[in-house]
Amino acid sequence: MDDKIKIGIMGGTFDPIHYGHLATAEAVRKKYGLEKVLFIPSGNPPHKTDRDITSKSHRYNMSILATVSNDFFEVSDVEIQKDRLSYTVDTLLELSEKNPNAQYYLIMGADAFCDIETWSRVEKLFELSKVVGATRPGIDMDDFKRNITKIQQKYKTQILHVHVPSLDISSTDIRDRIKYGMTIKYLLPENVEKYIYKYNLYR
Repeated sequence: MDDKIKIGIMGGTFDPIHYGHLATAEAVRKKYGLEKVLFIPSGNPPHKTDRDITSKSHRYNMSILATVSNDFFEVSDVEIQKDRLSYTVDTLLELSEKNPNAQYYLIMGADAFCDIETWSRVEKLFELSKVVGATRPGIDMDDFKRNITKIQQKYKTQILHVHVPSLDISSTDIRDRIKYGMTIKYLLPENVEKYIYKYNLYR
């Protein structure tokens, strides 16, 4: 296992991608010595069916722009190429088949981690990857640790943990700011900001 290539998986709607996503990925990469982090914009995410999502091509392009300055970051179109619902376990299966010499680290925020038992084939998810829960200031750490203990005992797996510096940024807030004519400067990379205004997104 130790001679496998360590690759992080940072999945998300990325609508839009912002500094919170990038800082989390970099913190995990540094702590666990990952060779690279794959950013995977979701195609048709099962957990985001309650609102309209920006087109796959725009979200993919913004992810490319956001990660271009970090040689350890790559963007994959493995999910946006598909028309069906995007399940993380299917993506991990596909990646593992293509690259059996990789050990994948699935990076997720504390909120997503608390809902992980609702995900498709969660046992297989733990089999295919090491799950990394990322927390930030303001998270109820006692509750998070209880969830880790419960998951580890129930699924006989190990949950890794990274604490990320406080970046109180959300894609929802960025979309709302644009909608109401507020600034989004310093919340996401400048090239992504320019792309959003160029294509008149989120208005």
